[in-house]
Amino acid sequence: MATRNPHKTRELQQILGSDFTVCDLRAHSEISEIAETGTSFEENAKLKALAVSRKLPGLVAADDSGLEVHALGGAPGIYSARYAGTNATNKERIDKLLEELARVDAKKEQRSARFRCVLVLARNGDVLGTFEGIVEGQIADRPRGSHGFGYDPIFVPNGFQQTFGQLRPAEKNQLSHRARALKKLRAFLNSRASQ
Repeated sequence: MATRNPHKTRELQQILGSDFTVCDLRAHSEISEIAETGTSFEENAKLKALAVSRKLPGLVAADDSGLEVHALGGAPGIYSARYAGTNATNKERIDKLLEELARVDAKKEQRSARFRCVLVLARNGDVLGTFEGIVEGQIADRPRGSHGFGYDPIFVPNGFQQTFGQLRPAEKNQLSHRARALKKLRAFLNSRASQ
């Protein structure tokens, strides 16, 4: 995986299961940080997957994902990780998002949101496939739960009362945006293996 985020790597491994081994860039200091200069999740994932696949052998997957809040015109979107500044903590990002919702006076029925994940699979500088996962939900009025990372403590998926931060990791990993994209990626890999 073209990431250095240990939370993301662990989540990806849990979702893919023991049939796959997920490695990330923490062991590859020779690969510099790849700037996310795209204007969409797909463009950013493609930038990362292609750059890393030109430097490392084998299959490389990269994702770009984030939270899109309807009352904020889709923000933070592709800027989810940098929404409160480049070195902001998860708490600071959540606080900024809740402050912005208060600023626009978003009522409960106006707090709909979605998590979106786009995964790009590449090898040797060529894109092999693009896979998207979306989960719809609502933004809670305050953070709840200590599981997950990022905006998980304020995102309540449709059909649930708990935030992603309150759900057990195994439960979240069955319905998250990343899980939905990875399910498509896994099906693609399995279909190629059987050819």
